[in-house]
Amino acid sequence: RYVTWPVSAFAGERAPWTVCVLGADHFGDALERTFEGRREQGRALAVLHDPAPERLRGCQIVYIGHASAGRRRAVLESLRRLPVLTVGGASDFLQEGGMIRLSAGERIEMGINLDEARRASLVIPAKMLEVARIVIDNGVERRWR
Repeated sequence: RYVTWPVSAFAGERAPWTVCVLGADHFGDALERTFEGRREQGRALAVLHDPAPERLRGCQIVYIGHASAGRRRAVLESLRRLPVLTVGGASDFLQEGGMIRLSAGERIEMGINLDEARRASLVIPAKMLEVARIVIDNGVERRWR
């Protein structure tokens, strides 16, 4: 709901939204339970855990939980300019080229790399930027809170 993908992000009209999880998986089966029976924009939702690298291009969202910065950067580079929303929690995730960084403290905080999202032809609306703590836009990192 909060990001717009180009039609080319899907294999076909009825292809599901595919969420892929790489590396440290803090979700367990919570994603499957959350998405079970749900549809977004007429599409079912599917979750893949640690898919083969060649399958990542078919994902619309990839959560990168690798502890190694080198592994994160390799995945991000392989997806660069593809319509795949990259999400992670590492402190340098946005600077490494990730699009959405989530961090948990007293509350969940979000950072957005708008430059990378644009490169991937993804549109992130202003309402998402308003709740982000950090936004990278035109190479400038802005801290809101």
